[in-house]
Order: sequence, then C-alpha cells, then structure tokens
Amino acid sequence: MYDVVVVGAGPAGSMAAKIVAENGLNVLMVEKRQEIGVPVRCAEGVSKAELAEFVEVNRKWIAAEVIGAKIYSPDGTEIILAEEHAGNEVGYILERKIFDRHLARLAAKAGADVIVKTSAIGLERKDGIVKVKLRRMGEEWEVETKIVIGADGVESRIGKLAGIDTTLKLSEIESCVQYLMSNIDFDPDYTYFWMGNEIAPGGYVWLFPKGERIANVGIGVMPSRAKKDAKEYLDDFVNKKFENGKIVEVVAGGVPVKGEIETAVSDNVMLAGDAAHHADPITGGGIINALKAGRYAGIVAAEAIKKKNYSTEFLRKYDKLWKNDFGKILRRNKILQEKILEMDDKTLNKLVRSVAGKNLGEMSVGNIAVNLIKANPRLLWDIKDLFL
Repeated sequence: MYDVVVVGAGPAGSMAAKIVAENGLNVLMVEKRQEIGVPVRCAEGVSKAELAEFVEVNRKWIAAEVIGAKIYSPDGTEIILAEEHAGNEVGYILERKIFDRHLARLAAKAGADVIVKTSAIGLERKDGIVKVKLRRMGEEWEVETKIVIGADGVESRIGKLAGIDTTLKLSEIESCVQYLMSNIDFDPDYTYFWMGNEIAPGGYVWLFPKGERIANVGIGVMPSRAKKDAKEYLDDFVNKKFENGKIVEVVAGGVPVKGEIETAVSDNVMLAGDAAHHADPITGGGIINALKAGRYAGIVAAEAIKKKNYSTEFLRKYDKLWKNDFGKILRRNKILQEKILEMDDKTLNKLVRSVAGKNLGEMSVGNIAVNLIKANPRLLWDIKDLFL
C-alpha cells in the first residue's frame, strides 16, 4: 500500500514524488523506460530564474548558457531578443539525461521508491482506493494507493484509464524531430528560431547550443498543415543551412499544443506535465510548467491524504493552482498561435520587419506580442486585449 503512485519520472513526476515524500508519505514512482531521461524529447532550453525556484543549479547538467535569441522571418529578417536582459530571462540549455536523473535522485533522497522499466497497465477504483496494475519484464503485479499522479507524457495511459479527456486534434499537436549535430557554425551565445510555412508549416525550426559547434537542431510542424513529414522538412533545412554538419543523435515525438485543458483530475487521479498538455502552444516548451504542475500535484495529494478525501471535487484544488499560475498563459498563447497560423509568409515577413532593430526588452512571448501589436494595430487589433 502506497499513499501515492507516480507514473512517469520526468520533471513533473519526479517533482511530484519529491513533494509527496517530503510530506512524510509513502510514494512509489515508476518509469517505463530502463533509463530515466532517455530518450530526450526536448530542445532542453529553460529560464534561469524560473529553474532556480525548484533546484540548486549544478553545472553537471548545464550544457550551455545563452544570452539571447535570434528569430528569423521567412525572408531572413532577423530579430535579436533579450541581450541586455539575459541574466534572468534566456537561460540554460540542459543536459536532460543528467538533469532528469538528478530530479529522480532528489525524489529518492526524500524517501520515494523508484522503479524503472515498469509500466502502469491498469487502474481499478474500489472504496476510495486504487489498484494499479504494473508490468516489469513480463512480470505483473498490483499495488494499492490512494492517489495516482499521471506524468506519463503526451500519450498518457493514466489519463485514458482514469477517464480524463486528453484527446488531441491534428491542429493541437506538433510532430517534432530533433538532431544533435556537430561540425556546424553558429554563435553559441544565442538560441535560434526560423519561421515560415515553407520550412516549418504550423511550427518552426530551432537551434539550441550544446557546446562548441554542437547543437540541438530540430523542427516542429503541424500535421494538419504539412505536406510531408517533419523529418523531411528538417532534412531540407539542414542540407541548406548546415551542409557539412554531422548528425550524432536523432529523437522524435509529439508535443501537445492544445492550450489549457478543462480539467486534469478525476477521482483519485491527477495529470501533470505533457500528460495534462501543459506545453506552451507557441514555444512548445514545457519543463518549467511540468515542474510547477508536479509541485502543485504533490501539494494537493498530500492534503487530500491528510483529509482522506480523494474525490474529483477535492482534487480540483490542483486544477485551480495550475490554471491560476500558467493556465492563463496557455489559454492566451493558444489564441495567439491560432492567429499566427492564419498568416502567410508575406504577412510574417511584414510583422518581423516592423520590429526588427528595436529593443524588445525581456525575452517573453507576451512582450514580443505587445511590440508586434503596437507596430501592426490593424493586423493584430483583435487580440490586443490579451496583451495590452
């Protein structure tokens, strides 16, 4: 019998398990893969200031530190962001393989049991208790628990088993492919983003430095708008931009860009991170939101167990916490994303040119949007109330 079972040992799961264990409760965290942090389905960029709220920074899991971002329109017009504000807003490029294991160790140090190569394959609720069926290397067994926290990614089996609506339309998911590339030239002080319906329909291409002439180069495209798969678009871009580059690793996966979901809870169950579609619809980033969601889920789980109330109604406290924190940003950025998707490359070029060369201040979607609205009031007037 455990007080809480956490499924998935990414940032959301490990943070939830840590918080629950720190409250003196028995917690089990299971991870279906044999290694925590593998494979890396992430560009690995994160804000310095926000990361510092959760963990003490360890240089072992910092691959690079950047001072700004460069964004390119379809015609190559460049915007440089946040150079003078880089200390807090732009941040680190992580080594997720090391970072995720560090978070899992923190959970274990706090008292959580951690088991890898273990999948949750069934849930059965009875008399306020949940039986979780687990499978490891062909062996199946059950554990009993009061709360299950599903942090098992965009394909969340826990969400489906618990009856939480996590379905995604083709317009609510990005198909992503990323290469770790060596022997390429770029300024390692910046991250890079390339926009355009020809190179990345419904998404963008990114470059995140990982060292001298080494970087994550990836792409996200919206299947409902793409004429070919994400890898083909990425190969076309890489062959033109980095023809002498060498591909060292390849990862692929889906990123939810639905925005805010109605609820991430049901009786005895909460979802966190990608399982609850907590990735940003504009940037696709989700590390900080996952850490926040994991913390909130752990806090509410501990309170629920103390009060012996595991009902949907009680667990909606968790919904309230994450919605009041970053849920409103997910909601706002989904509207902005849909507005951007209406634009052709000619319009995107016009937008970028309108703010090129200006000091855009801190690196944030909201700040960029404010500057774009001020420069293009006729084009963006209908979304002004979201940002101004």
